[in-house]
Amino acid sequence: MPVIPAPTLRRFAQDILLAAQVPPHKAELVATTLVATNLRGVDSHGIQLLTFYIDQLLAGELDPDTDGRVISESGSCLLYDGQNGIGQWIAETCCEHAVRIAKAQGIAMVVARESNHFGACNWWAQKMRDAGQIGIVMCNASPIVPPWQGRQGRFGTNPICVALPGPWLLDMATTTVAAGKIFKAMINGQKEIPQGWAFDDHGVPTTDTVAAYKGMLMPLGGYKGSGLAMMVEILCAVLSGGAMANQIGGIRVRGRTVRVSQTFLAIDIARFLPVEEFTERMEWLVNLIKATPAAPGYEEVLVAGEPEWRTEARRMAEGIPIPDGNWESLVKTAGRVNVAVPPV
Repeated sequence: MPVIPAPTLRRFAQDILLAAQVPPHKAELVATTLVATNLRGVDSHGIQLLTFYIDQLLAGELDPDTDGRVISESGSCLLYDGQNGIGQWIAETCCEHAVRIAKAQGIAMVVARESNHFGACNWWAQKMRDAGQIGIVMCNASPIVPPWQGRQGRFGTNPICVALPGPWLLDMATTTVAAGKIFKAMINGQKEIPQGWAFDDHGVPTTDTVAAYKGMLMPLGGYKGSGLAMMVEILCAVLSGGAMANQIGGIRVRGRTVRVSQTFLAIDIARFLPVEEFTERMEWLVNLIKATPAAPGYEEVLVAGEPEWRTEARRMAEGIPIPDGNWESLVKTAGRVNVAVPPV
């Protein structure tokens, strides 16, 4: 498979977006966030998403020019209308509002409706973390997950992310795996996926990749994951007044807009104790957890964020591997907008 330096891949993605009439500052943001996610090893939310974004843009189902607008702001709460704009730009704007309000109020909750896919949650939570805040990000998504004991999709992967100063970063779907992992297996010809990832379209557990792609994802931990997914749906879609559950579209669904809602919660650490002290306490806690003797079959105890940071260091030095199927799809997408493919 091609192994591509991050700067090369970022420039390639940016050129494709520019050719699809995305304004330069937004094209740069989208390309940067996608490649940053590949660097972390979260390929399900990396450059493979670009082909779907271009499909949306060329079909006129996504408005690259709108910046969205503030609907209301009261105290520590802000409601935002994404106006079907680029998800990453809506998230960037909402994060800026959250940081601003949290500095003034101590806590901020910004909720956006009528937005689009914004990539991986961690990028946005880390923007709040970099401001000395605890950043919490949630999003509802395409209804490809049945509720516990159901057999039709109602929820999305509905991810939750928490980032904070210190060596810990949680970014998880409320399903066993992200939908992008099923797509990655499908496009690269993988015949089977692990048990516990997906149902077929009748609600029967399956390890067949094609059946899983046409079917649904499993909630994480059964009824517990289903409960978490509904919590995210409430805190994003119900609260925002936006589309809910099976009213949501999807980046792989043509003929309708995505209409997701997103929540950005920022907590100003300095209102409780100095950020330096908070970071020291986090390091103590992480070190205690990592000092736990490893269970049989494992070499060490890892904490949330650690595998991704290790992968990022390696891929920064060695380049980003792009599976053949994903690369072929990206090359075809470049051809649709007449962008030259970099040598690999």
